[in-house]
Amino acid sequence: MPRIKRYSKPSMFETRSHSWAEVGLAKQLSRAAVKRARLELLLLLPLLVGVIVVYTQRKDIFGPDLALPVRIASVVVMLILGWSLARAAGRSLGPMLFRRMDPATAGTVGFLIRLATILITFFAAANIAGLSARSLTLGGAFTAVVLGLAAQQTLGNLFAGMVLLSARPFRVGERVKLQGSGITAEGVVSQLGLLYTVFADGEDEIMIPNSVVLNVAVVPLREPDAIDMRARLRPGVTPTDIQNMLEKELETPLLDRPRIILEELDGDEVVVRIQATPVASNDGPRLATEILSAVSSETRSSEDRIAEHHAALENTASGNGTEGEDRRAQRAEGEEETSRARAADTGAQDPRAADTPQDGAAAGGGQSSRRPRYPTAR
Repeated sequence: MPRIKRYSKPSMFETRSHSWAEVGLAKQLSRAAVKRARLELLLLLPLLVGVIVVYTQRKDIFGPDLALPVRIASVVVMLILGWSLARAAGRSLGPMLFRRMDPATAGTVGFLIRLATILITFFAAANIAGLSARSLTLGGAFTAVVLGLAAQQTLGNLFAGMVLLSARPFRVGERVKLQGSGITAEGVVSQLGLLYTVFADGEDEIMIPNSVVLNVAVVPLREPDAIDMRARLRPGVTPTDIQNMLEKELETPLLDRPRIILEELDGDEVVVRIQATPVASNDGPRLATEILSAVSSETRSSEDRIAEHHAALENTASGNGTEGEDRRAQRAEGEEETSRARAADTGAQDPRAADTPQDGAAAGGGQSSRRPRYPTAR
């Protein structure tokens, strides 16, 4: 059977930002999450437009007596919808950013998109509330006190996120360790949000407020080299069997589950790529030994392949030899029949050819009795 190689269409991670899949963002960037974010975006936009329409027609709908309560409710609803709209916009635009930018740049742009959406919604709500830039300036002290008391934690995390974005003690995709303020956390930076910084620890997520991240020590960690090997499996062994076997037999701590990637299909054999990353760099040789010992029983040795190849060659050679003898015998029989047919045809066309030597011998002592083709001159 000819060798068949399977090539899959590059996904969003097989681009410049392939490392996004390696830092625990597969859950956030899955098709289900993106589809849900876009659905939220489609629902929030009509609601926001509806709030604006209701506010502009408040006197006709509710009357002059309820104009002030409707204005206050419109401001509150717009702020809530704007916050939700910012989150949905960041998630829905995520895949487009990840295809075209590196992890650090994509994280920064996503944060700026969410921040810009929040600011636009805030100024729109302030306009609905009747607060102009002059009134905000004149009553700035009072407004700052009220907002500071009402949303101290929220604004603190928001401004801390802006400081982290400008200072950049770490970047999205880097593995860091946080120490201090009674907290110790380790993981890969997967998202810099408006209020929280998300760290990926394997398949788990750790959400830490930006104000806490700003007040602790950040220790960058170098990620160990991954073990990457190709294996040719025996007939009947599937990649799922290898995945389950490695999860049961590997004892070295891993950053994530072992990855089994189908690379090639050669007849009844399957060629897979096995990838695994240890937690500690010095555990690389140990992890490689464990993988080799676990997979060796399920792989096909070269001696077996060579023996099967030789057997196939011998079968082919023996088949060719038998076929050659049969063909030679048939060819000889065909040539013999052809020669007989030619002799019979020659005798039938010139019957005097068989009698000419005898007649000549009797008449002229062995000379031919045929007349010359051209007459001789006398």
